This record gives sequence, structure tokens and C-alpha cells, in this order.
Amino acid sequence: MPVDFRTRRESLRRLLAERELDAILVTDLLNIRYLTGFTGSNAALVVSASDSASDERATVICTDGRYVTQVAEQVPDLRAEIARSSAAHLIEKSTMPVLAFESHVATFAEHRAWTEAAPKIRFEPVSGLVEQLRMVKDEHEVELLRAACTSADVALAQLIARGGLRPGRTEREVGRELENLMLDNGADGISFETIVAAGVNSAIPHHRPTDAILASGDFVKLDFGAQVGGYHSDMTRTYVLESVSDWQREIYELVARSQAAGCDALAPGVECAAVDAAARSVIDDAGYGELFLHGLGHGVGLEIHEAPGIGKLGTGTLLSGAAVTVEPGVYFSGRGGVRIEDTLVVREQGPELLTLTAKDLTVV
Repeated sequence: MPVDFRTRRESLRRLLAERELDAILVTDLLNIRYLTGFTGSNAALVVSASDSASDERATVICTDGRYVTQVAEQVPDLRAEIARSSAAHLIEKSTMPVLAFESHVATFAEHRAWTEAAPKIRFEPVSGLVEQLRMVKDEHEVELLRAACTSADVALAQLIARGGLRPGRTEREVGRELENLMLDNGADGISFETIVAAGVNSAIPHHRPTDAILASGDFVKLDFGAQVGGYHSDMTRTYVLESVSDWQREIYELVARSQAAGCDALAPGVECAAVDAAARSVIDDAGYGELFLHGLGHGVGLEIHEAPGIGKLGTGTLLSGAAVTVEPGVYFSGRGGVRIEDTLVVREQGPELLTLTAKDLTVV
């Protein structure tokens, strides 16, 4: 499915027009990738509000000499200029009296240099404009997210089928094997350092794998993701090794109910904080609210954590097409913890689940 970058830029122009801005200088590399398809490590982009999707004469991308061939291949529909200091070059060439810039990306030193080099331009700070567009995924993006989730699902199934999750192994060994299996199953890379947390370490929400040895009766929490075409998956499953105790069963089933409530609450127009509340209330009502230590979820796409944020302090409402995670957890310090996480797409007819590995309490 081809990507319609022109339509994405046209959506950005509408936002610029709504704010009465003439043009924007885009310097965030992921935003440039979203708007043009360019994947190099140095670039800047000026998008003019006065252009149209069929006539983008004032829209220009700049990169350095390393990417002459790449920019021609990846962005054949835009004028490309070559300069080492891409943003500075576009500012020097600009005739715009007002130029918006990504104030959440540019440093103070960069802004000062721009204003000194182009005193006739008024630089207007804007934050999160392209990210606002990125919240809603088109079907091409959903296909990449689905492929990333499939890679992770298959890798986990293979890890368990080959006995990779067993007493005597270390957290690091399990993590490395799971990452290699994702790469073997279509991933271009991993979304983040895989979390493998066994026994008491499972009570640490973002534990980094160590040489801790998995033991019978342990909770083992696996939080991991694959990256395909720049898009990330995110999934957490918690297993028990060989035998399960009553307290483990109780906590697991509680987190599973909370996660189901959070997933069921996903719908266009629902406040992000209300989704968090739907899941959190299940754990609060059971008396373990203080052990749910983080927000319920986050957006996922070109970044592993992006808008919208779903938590107690989450703002705004969910939009149809947003890709988000739902990941409640309960953590008993010094004893163990459970988290269950899925990646889903918000749809009018109900959320679409992309991570398909079963969530029943499983003893391996």
C-alpha cells in the first residue's frame, strides 16, 4: 500500500492555516519521515501553508551530501537542496516574514542562531503540530503496526515452544533469545531493550535484565516489541514457572480484569483519563490501588511512546485510528508483580487488537 505523503502535508497545511501561520520549519527527523518518507539522519523541511497538494513549489527538504541519492529516491515529489546545516540553510533562503518552528525540538542555542542569522524573520514557536497528525494512523501505518505485532507474537510463541522460558536460565539469556527471534520473524529491529523480570524483579515496572536466574514458582514478566518499517509494537505478558500459588492467581486475575476494562473503554471521543479510570477502578476496588504505579498506556507508532497519554492526568479524547497500549500492573515490592499489555487501534466499532498472544494465566 503506497503512502500518500502529499495528503499528510496537506493536513499539516490546514493546521497552519487554522493558526494563521505562513510556513513551518520541521526539524524533528521522525516528523520529516512522516511527512516525506525520508529516513536520513540529517534533514530539515519547510512546508508552506500557501502550497497545495498538487503544487508544492515552496515546500523544500534539505539534507547533506551523504544523502543526495537517498533523498532523490525517497522524496522524488519535493525540491531537495543539499547543505550540511540543513535548517540554517533553509532559513537563510526563506522569504517568509513569519516562520513557525518546532519549539519542543529546537534548542535554545539553535533558536538564537536562527534569529541572529535572519533578523527579518519572526520565528513563531509551535509544539506538537505534526505529532497531532501522527496520533491518527492511516491504513498503511496500521499494516506496519500489525506486522510488528505479529513478529513479536510469533517470537514469543517460538520462545515458549522451544523451552526458552524455564528455570535455570538467566533474564539476559531469555531477553537475547526473544530479541533474536523477533529479528528472525520479520522485525527490522527491536522497539526497546526487552524487559525480562523474574521473581522479585517482576515487581520492578521497568527492570533491566540481569544475570538473575529464573526459578520454579517465579512470576516472569516479559515486556518487549518489534519494529517494522519504523513502526513499533509493545506487549507485556506475565507467566508463572512450573507451579502457581493462590496469591499469584489472585493478582493475575485482578490485573487481567483491569486490562479488559481498559480495553473495553477504548472508543472515539472517550476522555483519555476516563480510560485510565475504567481500568484503575478495578484495582482500586480490590484494595491494591497504591500498587498500580504508572499510567495505563500511551500512543505507539514511529515512537514507542507518543501521544496520546492515557493516565490519571491524561488530557484530550481518543480519536478513531489512534494506536495505543493498555497495560495495567500490580507490583508487590520484594515479592513479585504482574503486568498485561496489548497494542490496539481505536475504532468506531470497537478496538482492534493487534497483539494476539493469549492472556490467560499460563504456567510454563
